[in-house]
Amino acid sequence: MHEPVSTGTSIMACEFEDGVVIGADSRTTTGAYIANRVSDKLTRITDYIYCCRSGSAADTQAITDIVTYHLNFHKIEVEDEPLVLTASTIFRELCYNYRDSLEASVLVAGWDNKEGGQIFSIPVGGALVRQAVAIGGSGSSYVYGYVDANFKPNMSKKKAIQFVTNTLTLAMLRDGSSGGVVRLGVITEAGVQRSVILGNQLPKFYEA
Repeated sequence: MHEPVSTGTSIMACEFEDGVVIGADSRTTTGAYIANRVSDKLTRITDYIYCCRSGSAADTQAITDIVTYHLNFHKIEVEDEPLVLTASTIFRELCYNYRDSLEASVLVAGWDNKEGGQIFSIPVGGALVRQAVAIGGSGSSYVYGYVDANFKPNMSKKKAIQFVTNTLTLAMLRDGSSGGVVRLGVITEAGVQRSVILGNQLPKFYEA
């Protein structure tokens, strides 16, 4: 019980012409043991901002709850929806200030009326980088080449969803700590549209 355990996941966010697409696998591991095969790693912050969580589930859930709490008050103060940058900055401050105690890496993605669809990557340690496409978790190391070769700015919604689905499927095929279903979210001016792609509905690639 006192031994450190390895954790794994595959998360992703991608900008497209009208907003952002976010996605994640659903496997939560405790070392070699699969603790949950249908977990939801896409967490609501506001109606227009979500985060993709990787690292320690307890740490990322706690940070997400704190950020949500702050943004609820912020929304009342400004009488408008919070900016994606505002949410990302609060995440960054918490991850940096407690970098020696937390194992948390998040992708903050959403839409606001100032910058449209945006993605901010906050790796372990508390850096803050805006990216048009971002991947994270243990499965990401297998798909950097695929992402570099296939990402195109201002993709259509259909192509962006397929791109995220393909990337996560490839990560899940190679990474033993990733698996289950693919959970997706499309965030635009209209809000968030969630969907799930079951294991038997995932795209097929090379099969021996």
